Amino acid sequence: MIPKEAEPGDDTAGLLFYLYGPGKRDEHVNPHMVAAWDPYVPDPARSDKLSISDLAVLLDAPVRALRGKKPLLHVFHVPVRNDPEDRLLSDEEWARVACEMMHAAGIAPHGDDQACRWVAIRHADDHIHIVATRARQDGRQPDMSWSKLRMQEAARRFEVEFGLRRLAHGDGTASEWRKPGEREKAKRRGAAESARETLQRSVREAAAAAVSDADFFARLAASGLRVKQRIAPDGNVTGYSVAVPGDRNPEQEPIWFPGTRLAPDLSLPRVRERWSGPLVNTAVTPADAWRAAAERVRAAAGQLGAGGLHQGAGDVAALGDLIVTAAVISPYLVRSQMRKAAYEYERASRAPAARQMEGQARQLYRESTQTLTRSASSVGRNDTAAALGFLVALVTAVEASRRWHQAQEFRVQADAAGRAGRLLHEAVEVSVGANAARDYKLRPKRGRARKGAGRREGMTPEARPMIGAVQEALPAHASAILADSAWPALRARLVEVEEAGEDPGEVLAAVAARRELGSADSIAEVLVWRLYGWQRQRGSSVDVPGSDTTAAPAGGTGRTVPVRTKGTPSPTRRPPGEGQERKGPKRGR
Repeated sequence: MIPKEAEPGDDTAGLLFYLYGPGKRDEHVNPHMVAAWDPYVPDPARSDKLSISDLAVLLDAPVRALRGKKPLLHVFHVPVRNDPEDRLLSDEEWARVACEMMHAAGIAPHGDDQACRWVAIRHADDHIHIVATRARQDGRQPDMSWSKLRMQEAARRFEVEFGLRRLAHGDGTASEWRKPGEREKAKRRGAAESARETLQRSVREAAAAAVSDADFFARLAASGLRVKQRIAPDGNVTGYSVAVPGDRNPEQEPIWFPGTRLAPDLSLPRVRERWSGPLVNTAVTPADAWRAAAERVRAAAGQLGAGGLHQGAGDVAALGDLIVTAAVISPYLVRSQMRKAAYEYERASRAPAARQMEGQARQLYRESTQTLTRSASSVGRNDTAAALGFLVALVTAVEASRRWHQAQEFRVQADAAGRAGRLLHEAVEVSVGANAARDYKLRPKRGRARKGAGRREGMTPEARPMIGAVQEALPAHASAILADSAWPALRARLVEVEEAGEDPGEVLAAVAARRELGSADSIAEVLVWRLYGWQRQRGSSVDVPGSDTTAAPAGGTGRTVPVRTKGTPSPTRRPPGEGQERKGPKRGR
């Protein structure tokens, strides 16, 4: 939840007519009042007793009654917006938010019947607009010192109470949010993401893989971006800006974004920190790239943050670059989960502390990044078997970073690491299923009816029981699987396997045997992801599992916990470029 204090104004009626109107492009839907300084004030949208002009007069009355000099800009305007993926709040919940924001801002403290007048108007699902006038009804001026900070603190409390995406403020690690106008522009142009998101993703990939200024700017140019360097009188490059080709303002000029406006760690000084140390010899054979990177990641996981707060901040930054690079060159079967994990871990890579560029863990992560970058076009790039060990090591490393953030009480960063870890665990399970399918001894395809599967004529595919297949393949886990909330999703996946002409019981036993299941909280969900990998490896056209939960690591031992996945409302953000995945990632240099 983000309350953003707008610039003060002097036209109460004009602002109200806009908020109650259709908007600039008919984006305002069902404008109505959800709260006001007086609960008995009629809503102009739902009552004939009061017009919008009359409401403006009521709001301005205390200002006009002031003795002496009146404030030139007396209109106080605060939009309060939720993330588009948050659940929709009711009018009653938004009314509580508005009252608390006015209390926090000093406009209308609780229990003060002489406070300023205000109204809260809702014309969209995800936000409200609060309009107030800066004059108390007793003729005094409101005390609005620290209003922005106090409203942010109130927003943090509502995020916890309403189960919204939890944000943080003041630690200097948050990227700038996608602005509504940017999203609308991308939608009009038919783009999958806004220009800012394209630039953030492309610049981060270039920075993670680069080893020098020249390499960084060459990678930016190779990615198709427009690049402009800022050069000081002495000839040194002091900054840069990037633009998406074709993204122009009304004057037809390119819209440039300095690196610092994309994310705190994408300014040129912060980008240069990545290659502040000496280059290392990471030469390995292409077939050994994943294995060599996995060995370094496992060694670094045990050393992350061992040198103290500042060294840990450098360690998690290097780990973030490694995940970005791994997502670019990851096998196609797990590329979706890897890209989402890189997007989620971005905040966890920026700890609110000074960074030390030395440290054994950071050095090992950088070596792993360079190893994978140099092997981007190697044989085995799409080999899930070769990448599996690396993914397992990466899950352990991300879990170590989550524990480190928790120890430092960096709550937002710890949550981001947890989300990234859950997505990486999905990638692990998909890889396990794909590897099982690749090594499976080809059998003659069976008929659609499987003996002993318990299938009955006339039953819909969704209702076909697969209990017999589960009991036959996994007798030790059958009771837990059948009682799991993810059992319907697993049963549907088994039906698809059977319809492809394969024995669901044999396939289930094959994917289950590839990796232990005893530590999973949701064995059924783990098997759903493994079967998804199996089907993709076998060439089946299948959808990403859309059940309510997915296996997620809760620790370095492989223990799993539930988390939402694609197909239901998700607490994770949609990563930039997700709609263009099938075009493949850019190849590393």
